[in-house]
Amino acid sequence: MILGIDIGGSTTDIIGFKDDEVCGFLNVEASDPLTSAAGALGKYINKHDLSLESIDHVAITGVGASYVNKDLFHLETRRIDEFQAVGSGGAYLTSLERAVIVSLGTGTAIVHYDRGEIKHLGGTGVGGGTLVGLGDAIMGTDDYEKLIELAEKGDLSQVDLTVGDITMDNITGLNKNITASNFGNLKKDADDEDYALGIINLVYQTVGMMAVFAARNMELNDVVLTGKLAQMKIGREVLKMLKQTKLSPVEFHFPEKAEFSTAIGAAISSTD
Repeated sequence: MILGIDIGGSTTDIIGFKDDEVCGFLNVEASDPLTSAAGALGKYINKHDLSLESIDHVAITGVGASYVNKDLFHLETRRIDEFQAVGSGGAYLTSLERAVIVSLGTGTAIVHYDRGEIKHLGGTGVGGGTLVGLGDAIMGTDDYEKLIELAEKGDLSQVDLTVGDITMDNITGLNKNITASNFGNLKKDADDEDYALGIINLVYQTVGMMAVFAARNMELNDVVLTGKLAQMKIGREVLKMLKQTKLSPVEFHFPEKAEFSTAIGAAISSTD
């Protein structure tokens, strides 16, 4: 068995990988990368009642992997390039041969996957960190679940400016509900629910359009969303709304276990 670990800025994900199958997964939160990685490994071994002898090696990746400079639990520990892990994980979960893979983490990374070849295309600082940071600054909460709860009751017309707000003409490829300016129509009676939905809309529209541009540049139609934020229902709806425009003829894929995609990719890549 191989254990794949993605050591993020605030959360560490771990999966088991054996016979080309994912066998168990969990995550832990810790501010220190080494503590987080060791904690995740120990918790996984205990939960699945594993012996150290049953583990072939550990594959680590993510921003926190640079802080791990020795073997974990005396197990061979291999460090995997994060972009390689992002691409391999997204491709494994969707069985696509060619795609743009997007990792929605604290920020956002975008890679091109082409039959095993992986290239980092770029990214944006807009991501989960933006979501909780603006939530804290505007509404006084950086609780991810609380922001979703608020957003479910929000009204975008209270914060965003749409194409229909600024013109009576029909613009080719755009319907009148498309955002012209995020937070460009902020009403005085807007409340926390509206702010929360506006922030989520801003983050997912930004990430979505960058992914669309990347896919168009690579002449691809498939975009795979990975990471914890790929699971958010409201965020998925924002991305699906982009398909209403003729500017983004792409298919967004939201695979199961998307939250653990990079950890899965680390395990897969460690055998290459």
